[in-house]
Amino acid sequence: MSAAEATAPEESRGFVQRMLDGIEKVGNKVPHPVMMFVYLIVFIMVLSVFLDLFNVGVTEEVLVPVQHQTEAVAVGGPFEYDLVENDTWEDEFEVVTERIDVRSLLTVDGIRFIFTSFVNNFANFSVVAVIFVAMIGVGVAEEAGLMAALIRRLVAIAPGTLLTFAIILVGGLSSVATDAGYLILIPLGASAFLSVKRHPLIGIAAAYAGVSAAFSVNILITPLDAMLTEMTNEAIAIADPNTSITITANWYFNVVSTILMAIIMTVITEKVIAPRFAGFTGEADLDPDTDAEAAAAPAQLTPEQEAKGLKYTTYGLIACIVGVVLLCAPSGAPLRDPVDGGLIGDTPLMGSLIFIITLIFLIIGICFGIGAGTITHSNDVIKGVVKTFSGLSGLIFMLLIISQFIAFFNYTNMPQVIAGGLASVLERADVNDVLLLIGFILVIALLDIIMPGSMPKWAIFAPIFVPLFMRLGIAPQTVLAAYRIGDSPMNVITPLMVYLPFILIVAQRYERKTGMGTIISLMIPYTLVLLVAWIIFFVAWYLIGIPVGPGYSVGT
Repeated sequence: MSAAEATAPEESRGFVQRMLDGIEKVGNKVPHPVMMFVYLIVFIMVLSVFLDLFNVGVTEEVLVPVQHQTEAVAVGGPFEYDLVENDTWEDEFEVVTERIDVRSLLTVDGIRFIFTSFVNNFANFSVVAVIFVAMIGVGVAEEAGLMAALIRRLVAIAPGTLLTFAIILVGGLSSVATDAGYLILIPLGASAFLSVKRHPLIGIAAAYAGVSAAFSVNILITPLDAMLTEMTNEAIAIADPNTSITITANWYFNVVSTILMAIIMTVITEKVIAPRFAGFTGEADLDPDTDAEAAAAPAQLTPEQEAKGLKYTTYGLIACIVGVVLLCAPSGAPLRDPVDGGLIGDTPLMGSLIFIITLIFLIIGICFGIGAGTITHSNDVIKGVVKTFSGLSGLIFMLLIISQFIAFFNYTNMPQVIAGGLASVLERADVNDVLLLIGFILVIALLDIIMPGSMPKWAIFAPIFVPLFMRLGIAPQTVLAAYRIGDSPMNVITPLMVYLPFILIVAQRYERKTGMGTIISLMIPYTLVLLVAWIIFFVAWYLIGIPVGPGYSVGT
């Protein structure tokens, strides 16, 4: 019996709920994620042989980073980890025409790649390092009792539906720090919902949707905006070298989309997801052999202890803010760009956001523990980190296999060939601009299943579609806005989402039998409703002619 069926009476379940239950059952019959990716590796090996034999490939224009001979400057790690890929993109790109053919994994070169790259595939799959680094601060904060205290305060100020909206909106804003939202907000969402006697899987679904289903838009200016803008400008130069856009070209559209999508996701959570768990009454309904109770309340504190801990937390947070300001504000500060002094884009600040957030959680977690009395020795801090790391062993093994699949799949060039083929079909379609934009969004959404990274897809599509739409009188900023729509909703259901195993591990804390099908069935409503609603919203925005950014019309 699925988690949802166990908590909602059968007679109260409508057609949609029964359909989602069916998807969950089928999905949970899928092999363990590790074995699923092993089978996928075997499949692409065999498929690559046949596609290589028939010389399958595409010729297209793509954007590639411009290589500069410059003196190396140590400025920290890559500024962005974009869902799946971990590519460090240069500030400048150039358009090149190249033939991309499918490569067989079972040739001499392919077999050599499999054997020689196995260790490097995992070593270079930096989501593993990101998870370990990000969870240091969270682990200490959770062990000290800070997370539980923050959840209680969040519940107090945002009860009921407002709690759902707050988690989703914060998830949307968290994309400015890329991975932090997945690693921090999703476990917090589960604990927050359990604390108000709502099923934690509802909180997981809401947080996951907030973080990922509208990842490409934000109220804030993000590193992703900087890179998508630069890549768009290189594509614009193909049609008009004298035209370009700035990083704020989609800002109006991004702000409204972020808020509107958060509202829609809140409605989906309350009207579609929550009814699946209508019979849930509290922790007693969860699997008895899970550690949900410990996850939800790691430290039992008196109100006085909690108040003193939060007081110390405030002091620690103020110190952290002052420290970050000192590292950013002065001219020549360490977190400013060493060339132009900027803070946004490919800068040390953007490249260190994960570490900064981890450091903040570590410091305020220690401060809370000292104030509340849950941390009395340095060994208590180490204990929190070790406890967190010990729970990640299964996830790390899954990521080892996933890293191989992604590397082997990319080696075959199949993602680029599929993307180029679909782009060619859409380019030749003889339809009006609105239908062409809708078709463009749908193609991007389809490709997002096998290529979730925002930038790699745009590197392929921007040189094709930006000049094409410009010739049709559609502004590049409008094309970029359309791309953002297609790039986001599928994130929550693609099996290539590298944080899906992590989300599964979090869910299994509360429902041991939770499988991949459970997560996918929870997230399908978000994907379908958001994609349709967002397209309708975009078309209305386009037809009305509202500017997509300050000084950027939706037309030419």
